[in-house]
Amino acid sequence: MAQVTVVEGPLERALRRVARPFFSLSELERDLVLYAASGLFALVVSFTSALALYREWGAMAVSGYAFGALASAWLWWFVRHRRVGDRSQLLARCTVAAVVFTSVLAVPLAVEISWRTETPNPYLHVQPEVTVIEHAGQAVANAQDPYRVVKVTGAPARDAAHPLYEQFFPYLPLMAAFGYASSTHAPAPITDARLTFLLVTMVVLAAALTLFRGGDAERFRIGQVLLVLPLGALPLVTGGDDLPVVALLLLGLVLTQRRQLLPAGITFGVAAAMKFTAWPIALLALAFCDASGRRGARRPMAIGFGAVLIPIVLPYAIMNPVAFLQNVVLYPLGLTGVPSPAQTPFFGHLVVSLLPHLHRVYAVAIAVVGVVLIGRSLRRRPPRTAGSVATFAAWCAVFIVAVAPSTRVGYLLYPLDFALWGSMLTAVDTRSLLSSALEDPNREFGRLDGNP
Repeated sequence: MAQVTVVEGPLERALRRVARPFFSLSELERDLVLYAASGLFALVVSFTSALALYREWGAMAVSGYAFGALASAWLWWFVRHRRVGDRSQLLARCTVAAVVFTSVLAVPLAVEISWRTETPNPYLHVQPEVTVIEHAGQAVANAQDPYRVVKVTGAPARDAAHPLYEQFFPYLPLMAAFGYASSTHAPAPITDARLTFLLVTMVVLAAALTLFRGGDAERFRIGQVLLVLPLGALPLVTGGDDLPVVALLLLGLVLTQRRQLLPAGITFGVAAAMKFTAWPIALLALAFCDASGRRGARRPMAIGFGAVLIPIVLPYAIMNPVAFLQNVVLYPLGLTGVPSPAQTPFFGHLVVSLLPHLHRVYAVAIAVVGVVLIGRSLRRRPPRTAGSVATFAAWCAVFIVAVAPSTRVGYLLYPLDFALWGSMLTAVDTRSLLSSALEDPNREFGRLDGNP
């Protein structure tokens, strides 16, 4: 008899314990809960958000989520009283999701872009990061450096017409590609960087779901979370620069699980060349993700990662190191004297707001504490599979979002998405292990996480 040992770490067990009530529901019941909770969230946002852009999205999205909840409730009742096949149920759920997607993302995005091009103050209908990325894309299109030294001594921290923070480009160079369309002579509505964010996200997500080894229900849930629920819809309507990064990380994890390590490394390299938020998963996968234990097995991933990241990032870092450091490192940490618009009152932001003279000390202390805690955890139980990498990165992202000096509630999409992928990728590994055991009952299998 085969001995199959499926091992979950403490992080995976804690996550599964928290999510157990939700996962005990049927798929249609989960849809009902998710759409109802999303509708309530949109309603609250429409009345309470400090940003007019968010309130507008909430007002437009409420009806779409209400339709999704009512349609899911009707489908649940219909399935309980009629014999309906799994494929028919999935088709019905996809139809409902498509209608919700149209009403909470496609239509609000079209409306906001139209308002941006027609109103005297376009800043009311777009998040600052979109404008920043478009300016960077225009600079690159004109063979200019998107990074420049911003002199803040004696300058106002914020000007109503041209906020000082918009002079910073706090991303890595490849993010400027999303703003390239704004440098063309195409009609203004189709050059909005949010359209590029959405298009790239959908294309990369389609590739990831095609390669994903899970079932159709799992594919549907990933797509629903990334494009239909507020976790994806709200950022894509208002800003959206995080969503292509998130989609690329999912594709990289799927390729890693399929042992296609060179393409996985290239994918992680593309994401890492856009934004530092991609680095935790990319570096964890590069350093630990190899359940086989073979020496040099991760080398193709490292080659692919470096082949993309180094030629894109290094020239800008060498060409103007002072500007690069100020834009990419110091400004996101709040060390330039210019407040970031990302000011959600989590623990880190509250600390530096109440004790501004300790800002630098706090940033250094948190960095040291984070490195020590994460290092100890990695030494005790390194993540060896794509699922465990995603789960570990989810906990790291929660820590970073909570203690960072400048953060926003939208950054929670990283830990929530990572946690979802960790659960699903681990489930795929578990099924694969059990299936192999049934095919070869005389074979002894080791631990799922790759540890001896």
